[in-house]
Amino acid sequence: MRQRKFGNSDLQTSVIGYGGWPMGRGMYGSFDDNEAISAARTAYENGVTLFDTAAIYGWGYGEKLMGKAIKDFRKDIILVTKGAREWDRGNPDRRAATFSNSDPKRLSESIDESLERLQTDYIDLFLIHWPDKERPFSEPMQVLEDAKTAGKLRYTGVSNFSVDMMDECRKTSSIITNQIGYHIFDRRPEREVIPSVVENKMGIMAYGSLAHGLLSGSWPADKTFEDDDWRASGANFGISSWGDENLTANVAVVEKLKGIASEHGKTVSQLAISWVLSNPAVSVALVGSTKVPHVSENLLGDWILPETTKREIDELVLSQGSGVGLPGMAIAT
Repeated sequence: MRQRKFGNSDLQTSVIGYGGWPMGRGMYGSFDDNEAISAARTAYENGVTLFDTAAIYGWGYGEKLMGKAIKDFRKDIILVTKGAREWDRGNPDRRAATFSNSDPKRLSESIDESLERLQTDYIDLFLIHWPDKERPFSEPMQVLEDAKTAGKLRYTGVSNFSVDMMDECRKTSSIITNQIGYHIFDRRPEREVIPSVVENKMGIMAYGSLAHGLLSGSWPADKTFEDDDWRASGANFGISSWGDENLTANVAVVEKLKGIASEHGKTVSQLAISWVLSNPAVSVALVGSTKVPHVSENLLGDWILPETTKREIDELVLSQGSGVGLPGMAIAT
């Protein structure tokens, strides 16, 4: 698999990374733990060197499962996790009781908790998951710098941060990435965030490469979700590409994308991943699944998308897609 660096840093990754959000029980519907572990290991066996998770995924469960999955090859991969996102342990509705908190003492404690759940003594890349606007960004950045000095972290970054927020963070820590939602149906980062990342010699971690399942090619026009699946609301980080008013239209677009993909002997999911990777600012496209066959299929998305095909995709989606996040829209923060 091809490799890229995060901007001008010396941290190198496979262009496709394993996204651990689906491992968070209570967030993506039901799944089998052993199959999820096998899926992650299949990714590693086929060239994936970056594995991404977060403390909030499954409210700690996702990190525990990831730790079990990677323990035999931990030293051979880039392990990414995210913090400063908390939940009320006493509230049974954890999704409703989730909030950002980058209090320095609590953030420092949470790093140690992540290390324990992941069964490791260091994290290669630690990100502040969502901006906590209640305090200066210099505070969490200093915590991360102290953790680097202590040998707990190797590199630092952010996730879902705007340009101004990244500028403030860089005054304290040499962040190397911004992990953002970016896919065929969501172009919002192209206006400001991606150009800023390039200018500051960082790299993009793109999550939701398959539009959180919409671009898997398996959704019917009447797709429904389990109660514990975050996608059930129809909202997709500030846009509504699979809400009741848009799902039918966008499934029709995906069907047309399947035709474009088949011309190259590819599936629509492979086409979608290749589209994300066609942007040179993207260091890694994250794709997660708890099923081995899906992981095996997605890994074949590492192919060079012809420029003419990219233009064909863009014309189709931007002219017919509904609830599409356009570059002129501000990124949700």
